[in-house]
Amino acid sequence: MTAPLVLMVLSAQGMETALRIKAGYPGATIHGLAGRVQGADQTYTNFGEALRERYRSGDTIAALCSAGITIRALASLLENKGGEPPVLAIADDGSAVVPLLGGTTGVNVLARQLAKILDVSPAITTSGELRFGTCLLNPPAEFHLKNPEDGKRFIADLLAGKTVQIDGPAPWLQDARLPVDGNGTMHIRVTPSDIVPQKNELVFHPKVVVIGISGDVRADEVRAALAAENIAIAAVVCLAASVENSGHASLHHLAAELGLPLRFLPTSGTTAGDVVSAFIKAPVGQSGSEKLAVAVAATPDAVTLAGHRRGRLAVIGLGPGDPDFMIPAVRQELQRAEDVLGYETYVRMAGSFRADQVIHMTDNREEMQRARHAFELAASGRSVVMISSGDPGVFAMAAAVVEALHESDNPAWHGVDLQILPGVSAAMAAASRSGAPLGHDFCILSLSDNLKPWDIIEKRIALAAEADFAMAFYNPISKPRPWQLPRAIEILRQHRAPDTPIVLGRDIGRPAETLRVITLAELSPEQVDMRTVILVGSSLTQSFDRMDGGKWVYTPRWYGSKPVS
Repeated sequence: MTAPLVLMVLSAQGMETALRIKAGYPGATIHGLAGRVQGADQTYTNFGEALRERYRSGDTIAALCSAGITIRALASLLENKGGEPPVLAIADDGSAVVPLLGGTTGVNVLARQLAKILDVSPAITTSGELRFGTCLLNPPAEFHLKNPEDGKRFIADLLAGKTVQIDGPAPWLQDARLPVDGNGTMHIRVTPSDIVPQKNELVFHPKVVVIGISGDVRADEVRAALAAENIAIAAVVCLAASVENSGHASLHHLAAELGLPLRFLPTSGTTAGDVVSAFIKAPVGQSGSEKLAVAVAATPDAVTLAGHRRGRLAVIGLGPGDPDFMIPAVRQELQRAEDVLGYETYVRMAGSFRADQVIHMTDNREEMQRARHAFELAASGRSVVMISSGDPGVFAMAAAVVEALHESDNPAWHGVDLQILPGVSAAMAAASRSGAPLGHDFCILSLSDNLKPWDIIEKRIALAAEADFAMAFYNPISKPRPWQLPRAIEILRQHRAPDTPIVLGRDIGRPAETLRVITLAELSPEQVDMRTVILVGSSLTQSFDRMDGGKWVYTPRWYGSKPVS
């Protein structure tokens, strides 16, 4: 399967072309040069570094700039021809599409697709493909070339005038201009059998085998079952299992060890044979036991891709709002997601989405319903992202998601690949803007009593203040509860000096960001709203003037008397 297409854009004109491509190629993402390209899905500051990062990640790359710039940027990485992802150069006005790298990974096929979108002719220079109308080294996804290392010489011999015989169904070669001869000295063999390629022979394994699993099975047992039937593992479409077993870690470890996809489906049967019967209705061969079955179809078309893959649910934190605060892993999850869930404000903060991504926006109070909906989607095999602002584990959606899973006895939910990715919380963002007010032991408290009683909140404030923690207050005040922050201030003043530094960070990382450093004596409810995080210093927290007119605040790492340096 081709990796997602990344469009690397350097200019405003290139952005126009990239948008044309994205409209005709769902799933493409636009990476634009910061300060020069507006409206990109992601930005970068150094073209060469960004291009090399995408190349190392195995992404399919279309650079909207000259071929020379692209080649020079990647020159130091060009070592393994067989392992390189497709790389193209596209003129920023869309007038030329030039495949550069990835002849064995589909670059010419992609070049034709993009050229069609732009209504130009692709500049394909691969001699074998121009002569024969096909790339033998890049068969369709349902066929695997066993010995690509022999391909260059094989094609060279055909170009030199030798003829080839084809043994086995090879539908993608029917319209090719290969020099086919029943007595040809070259040989193309299409077979699921695990054979050793002979001289002047290319072996293609069709994806016609499904392995059913019911119970604990080891990788060596699977390999032995395939060897008993002389079947190449490259001919296996997938491992298949009942959805009731989707939460079993052994299944996922088995699939990872064998390097095979894993699919789940509801089935009334209990044996491995019952599972594979949903994939191949009339197998030409089937063997195995109650817990392991191997079924072989006549052709790839005879395999029904039943069931679904393992679903994924990623709970992510956007950070405080500035895209620069968002970690790369979160960006990647947003790009891979099929469904995006979250409170409307936070979903809009995440940026633009592709037309093929389904957006589910809900009210901020519907956390458990949102979490259950996310599991229902992921359990059906979809890739789902749950969005939080800040860090998802700090007064956000991670707790609701894990709680929903804990309450559920649905095996499909427990089989979901659940990932929780961190983000920069509001307290961390405000602290970094002001210096290091949380530089020693600290605690974070929410002043909202929607989910816990106020007397518990009061007790925690008093105990934290008595223990001399620095503190961060979330949800400090709202119209329905204007009296709570004054009470919290009253408690603080019982344990802290009037000159204790206070940091008020509002909308940190967003366009309306404000940051104020005051003292506890100056703190009043009128200075605060629900979008403000309050940082309260400990007894040792210090502040001093900055040259820009503001103040630095820090809590030293030592406690009590300052250590001798």
